[in-house]
Amino acid sequence: MLEKNDIQKLAGLARIRISEDELLGLEKDFEGILAYISQIQKAAEGALGEDTGNGLRNVFREDENPHESGIHTEALLAQTPKREKNYLKVKKILEK
Repeated sequence: MLEKNDIQKLAGLARIRISEDELLGLEKDFEGILAYISQIQKAAEGALGEDTGNGLRNVFREDENPHESGIHTEALLAQTPKREKNYLKVKKILEK
């Protein structure tokens, strides 16, 4: 459960000012939001059939037969509009 102090810290991070009346309203809103999130988490755990902790899992496969490094470089660079040696040449978008 979030307290007034926590909500004030969140408002500070978001760089917004909130009055005391707004703070009371937000306290109730946050309680409802957190309760709803708790329901969603319980439903997700039930759908998965197990508690996976944070819900993350590794979806990458092992690279069993990687190709030789650089064998596709020339074919890929041949399809680019502009190149400089073995690099793509793009328009400068950042200034120092």
